Amino acid sequence: MRPKQYEIHLPDLTGRRALVTGASDGMGLGIAAALAGAGAQVLVPVRNRPKGDAAVAKIRAEVPGAHLTLHDLDLSSLASVEALAERLVAEGEPIHLLVNNAGVMTPPERQTTADGLELQLGTNHLGHFALTGRLLPLLRAGQARVTTQASVAARRGRISWDDPSWESSYDGMAAYRQSKIACGLFGLELSRRSAAAGWGITSNVSHPGVAPTSLLAARPEIGRSDDTTAVRMIRWLSAHGLLVGTVESAKLPALVAVTTGDDGGFYGPQWPGNAGGPPGRQSLWPALDRPEDAARLWDLSEELTGVAYA
Repeated sequence: MRPKQYEIHLPDLTGRRALVTGASDGMGLGIAAALAGAGAQVLVPVRNRPKGDAAVAKIRAEVPGAHLTLHDLDLSSLASVEALAERLVAEGEPIHLLVNNAGVMTPPERQTTADGLELQLGTNHLGHFALTGRLLPLLRAGQARVTTQASVAARRGRISWDDPSWESSYDGMAAYRQSKIACGLFGLELSRRSAAAGWGITSNVSHPGVAPTSLLAARPEIGRSDDTTAVRMIRWLSAHGLLVGTVESAKLPALVAVTTGDDGGFYGPQWPGNAGGPPGRQSLWPALDRPEDAARLWDLSEELTGVAYA
């Protein structure tokens, strides 16, 4: 049995400016290529320049005439986030589409960002919270559509309010679940705050299901020298079209959400369990359907990042 391919039809994005984090490989690369193929000017901020150069070359080979701009960004450094935002705000060009996609998953040992925050919370959520906040003038100018990637891991877990950086007792998977619940709560709260303040921003949340991306593969930079058993199993299931998705299908919920999705919506694969299948809107998981937690997280995120949304 071969993996099923799903087709979606993107609107014409000519003249629209998009920014996709984590676009140097995996589904982020696919999202950036699809937006460029629909005519968007795509900003590609990367931590690893050679990897970014290779990604841009790959997209240009697939999409002749693609308009791409490479930038430096390390989401685990609030100074790097601020530097990129300052450059883009100084340029003054509106941003119409933002996909908060980059992430890191389950380092074997607890690691921290440049700012002393637990790596997964700091990269997956707080880096994107700070980036979106610092880009707010450009997002407002572009009446932007913002999509933030959660994960099937957010089906369970909680925010560790008393110890958000997991200093006392680190559990890599629990910390990952927390970071992805935070991503979902942030995307939904951004929608509510934009509506209340008249920012004109559409914000929603997507998740890719389960697919053989690089998240669980060997990642020497976070201390994982070999592929995990989980990613080996996911690759086998994906190759045989069973239960889970593919790298190609994993990008589709975010593409639907950021181009045509509803404000405050939640998008993911539609098979039972939401691990694979065609993209579509779905009901919120309990951990994400908590506006009071989202408001509390927003205040905590402003405190931890030093970024306040005007």
